[in-house]
Amino acid sequence: MKSRSTLATWLGSLDASRLARVLGTRRDAVAPPEPRSVGELADRLQRPGSVALVLPRLALPHLQVAEALAALRVPASRDALAELLGAADDQGIRELAAVLEVLADHALVWPDGSRKLRMAGPLLQAWDAPLGLDAPLQELLAGTTSDELRGMLVALDLKPPGTKAQRLAALVEHHSDPERIAALVVKAPAAARELLERRAVAAPEEPPQLIVFGRPGPGREPDGARWAAERGLLIQDRHRYGPARMPTEVALALRGPGWHAPFQPVPPSAGRASVTPTEVDREASAAAAAFAARASSVLSACSTAAPARLKSGGIGARELARIGKAAQADDAVVRLTLETAYAAGLLGRDGDRVAATEAYDAWAEQEPPAQFAVLLQAWRDLPLTPTQARDEDDKALPALGGAPPCGGCVQARHGLFAAAAQLPEGQGVKIASELGPLIAWHRPLADSSPQDGTPFASVIREAELLGVLARGALSAIGLHLWTGDTEGLGIECRRLLPSATAAARIGADLTAVVTGTPSTRLAALLDSVADRETSGTASVWRFSAGSIRRALDAGRVPEDIEADLAAVAAGPLPQPLSYLIADTARGHGRVRVAPAACVLHGDEPALLAELAAHRKLAKLGLRQLAPTVLISRSPLDTTVAALRAEGYAPVAETAEGTVRVEKARPRRAAPVPAPRGRGSGSAKGRGRGAGPRAAQASAAVDSHALAAQLLAAPPTIPEPAPFDGGVPYATDTEEIVAGWAKHLQYGDVRQLAHAIDAGRAITVEYVATSGNRTVRTLSRLMLDPPYLEAWCQLRDAERVFTLSRIHSVMSVPE
Repeated sequence: MKSRSTLATWLGSLDASRLARVLGTRRDAVAPPEPRSVGELADRLQRPGSVALVLPRLALPHLQVAEALAALRVPASRDALAELLGAADDQGIRELAAVLEVLADHALVWPDGSRKLRMAGPLLQAWDAPLGLDAPLQELLAGTTSDELRGMLVALDLKPPGTKAQRLAALVEHHSDPERIAALVVKAPAAARELLERRAVAAPEEPPQLIVFGRPGPGREPDGARWAAERGLLIQDRHRYGPARMPTEVALALRGPGWHAPFQPVPPSAGRASVTPTEVDREASAAAAAFAARASSVLSACSTAAPARLKSGGIGARELARIGKAAQADDAVVRLTLETAYAAGLLGRDGDRVAATEAYDAWAEQEPPAQFAVLLQAWRDLPLTPTQARDEDDKALPALGGAPPCGGCVQARHGLFAAAAQLPEGQGVKIASELGPLIAWHRPLADSSPQDGTPFASVIREAELLGVLARGALSAIGLHLWTGDTEGLGIECRRLLPSATAAARIGADLTAVVTGTPSTRLAALLDSVADRETSGTASVWRFSAGSIRRALDAGRVPEDIEADLAAVAAGPLPQPLSYLIADTARGHGRVRVAPAACVLHGDEPALLAELAAHRKLAKLGLRQLAPTVLISRSPLDTTVAALRAEGYAPVAETAEGTVRVEKARPRRAAPVPAPRGRGSGSAKGRGRGAGPRAAQASAAVDSHALAAQLLAAPPTIPEPAPFDGGVPYATDTEEIVAGWAKHLQYGDVRQLAHAIDAGRAITVEYVATSGNRTVRTLSRLMLDPPYLEAWCQLRDAERVFTLSRIHSVMSVPE
């Protein structure tokens, strides 16, 4: 609570421009309902889930400074932080100030009224042992008795004071002097000295010595461990069994005055080469055009024959190979296309298959630049590495396998953008793989694919396939994709990608060649009358009797086929193609196959003619094929029943042609399903709203307007207390939620009630009856006091939650 109050004070002291900058970096904290005061804003900024969203976006020096500050046990002075990081010169001080400014913009570190640095509580808890250091001596000795403190002082040749507090202060004063600790360890027995020096650089979780009930555990030198424990250089935790702990003061003293916490404010160097914008555009254009053409072929193949899904989910290697062969594309392009198209809504699950959606039909009608822009934007925030074909155990991975979202994969992509955007203008890296260390510096929490030979090789390769990265530099396409400029991205795609080709060169060898990307109309026409052989910068189709017959089966007539081909041909149609169309059409339809649910036959043509003309039997769909043969579109039992109802006496036959003997079977009822455990409550009906998609359609928050509004409002807004004469709740839903969710603060109540009313997704911290604490993202909320019914993304199923067990709420970022 102390850090929240200091944060609220600091936020209230900012001008509107600076506060708007903070709001712009932490948009998750200003999601509707918007905070009404800086106090509520500070509370949202300090939530663990909100801080967890920010950490992956930080660069290496930001995390290094935050860890060093956590090791100092805030509040700490800027001078102490600079000394720990070794940033004592002017250059280091400027670099540290720049890093602290970024952390302040994210509301993670800020100065308090005494010029000390404060840190968000969840960030402070991100490290169990920051810099490999344990707790300070005073904290470790909190449960030590006065006699034990006296024994430590005597072992250090110090005169023990009278009270416990004085003895503790004397011991802390002694251990806070690095020179005295160093001198003490130099005189220590060899085993103790070796043990302490090793522990000084080891993480507390992996110490080499255990001391249980005052005696060292097995496996180490007992005398050395006992000697250190007697002098307070190692402290045994009384509340748990386990390793003895080394105080922070002792570890820092043994590391020496020359040791500093790691601080790398400058990104690693990479070999660079000069490259002109024209060269970058040329390579980006070639890569983008090739991918756009192959992606169109891949999705066309999926539209024609929907790929089957594995029982375990996803599209397996066999289907991927089939699609790749049909589209003339390699596995990486097929996987990349499928994942981006699925994310863009062009593909969807349809039972045991993955089929094209109606959105694909609209997408297919667009020009290649517009099609390519849709896939690019889907790739930017794709929560996985689409070209990853194998897992950590080298097992094949299916495409569209439904793996859990990977935030580190998104950050790897964003790290690539950030690394390439920082390169000087007119320069690119000599070798694309040298961007790997730069990505790791810009996004240290990013995930690299297990199959990568070099760091982040997969994401770099994907960027090259898409033309985002060209000649080791960020292309114009990549720059607009990184900044989120949708309009600029569309302009660059139209500039770099050629327009679709609407004409084909049809040769006497029964082939059609299209240079560039064929238009949707041209590709659809040629796919309907010919077989595609190659795709890429040029596509080739081959005509055959089978392909022409396929077009005739689709209802085309020979004259229309010739006319349509003549309209798109660069010259007159070659004679061999005309002959092929005519010869195939001549033999087409000489044998006809009619659908029939059953067949009626008899020896009397007049009787069968009467049945075919009977008005009351028209519903059977009878059709006469021969004087003594009728076919019916209705099933056999339906046909027999209808004939008997009209006074005829037909008999049914089996598939072998024998008379079927009819025998009535006793009727049996189907088993009744078990009733649900809990009926629909009277309070049901709240929520649902417009569903998860409604949340995505909400308007963006104006940071500057909100900043001015927050600064004008009182620091804190009184909570509703309608029964005590106070302000009423804003909505009925707020009042219901507040009455049942006793663990929620009013700010959380507002967010949860807003999510229920607006049909938005929400993230909650939930404590089950077993005591397990989980974080769940819920959508399709329905209020049924004292319960909340919702779709749980963690369980991928409908679940019922008790409102009183919800302990915190956080909005889902857009």
